[in-house]
Amino acid sequence: MPRIYMIRHGEAAAGWDADKDPGLSELGQAQAEAAAKAIMAREGTVLPVLSSPLKRCQETAVPLSQAWAQTPRIEPRVAEIPSPDLSLAERGVWLRGIMTGTWEETLKAEARALDLIGWKQKVVEALLELKTDTVIFSHFIAINAAVGHALDDPRVICFRPDNCSVTLFETSGDRLTVIEQGLEAETTVN
Repeated sequence: MPRIYMIRHGEAAAGWDADKDPGLSELGQAQAEAAAKAIMAREGTVLPVLSSPLKRCQETAVPLSQAWAQTPRIEPRVAEIPSPDLSLAERGVWLRGIMTGTWEETLKAEARALDLIGWKQKVVEALLELKTDTVIFSHFIAINAAVGHALDDPRVICFRPDNCSVTLFETSGDRLTVIEQGLEAETTVN
């Protein structure tokens, strides 16, 4: 069964309410280096590398991709959760609001016709389609979407993956199993 290393991006240079697509902070760059070393220590072979199209994930993928002499394949389905067209300040409030509920509640709470349950399913499909061991650089809520699916947990946030933490899955093509959850961040939703 393929094993999937899903890695949350390193610390961003700005938050969700300050920049729509920030790169990494200096700490985030150091975290990316450490994550690359950790993956290379666990794996004796070069694996395919996928990344969200957002800067912070692509920058987090650089150390591992360079060490393995490859270019990450951009996978839009593991990008950050889509948000309504709001100001940056409103966007942060919106995100914090949906993070406290369930996926089903997003249907009722989202009046701007975003299909967040459909987005979650696309994250899961991206993982289920993999036929070989793979490393994916993704985002907090996308990782939660995959973990929640695997554990049949209806909450939008079922754990808080830290920056550059590694969550390990296995897939049989129609089933996703959590083998190891990554380290959790010391964050709060409110």
